[in-house]
Amino acid sequence: MYVGTLSFDLLLGDVRSLKEKRSVVRPIVAELQRRFAVSAAEVDHMDLYRRAGIGLAVVSGDAGHLTDVLDRCERMVAARPEVELLSVRRRIHGDDD
Repeated sequence: MYVGTLSFDLLLGDVRSLKEKRSVVRPIVAELQRRFAVSAAEVDHMDLYRRAGIGLAVVSGDAGHLTDVLDRCERMVAARPEVELLSVRRRIHGDDD
């Protein structure tokens, strides 16, 4: 069994309130969950309206499949025009960990 996680640090574009921030972050989280069957949530920078931290996790029996899903999730978030991807942190845990 393999568990993979991604942590995204995002800079939001023209956002002036926490309400506007939610209208940008929620669709990203929902699309990650729907398209890739991962667990995802906003996990950091909750009180800042121009920054967001999104975390996701996925479990797989195959390391290759896990890497593919994480790669596709990262590309999807990086391609969103309303956010700037500042950093991504990736971790993969296997049975040996």
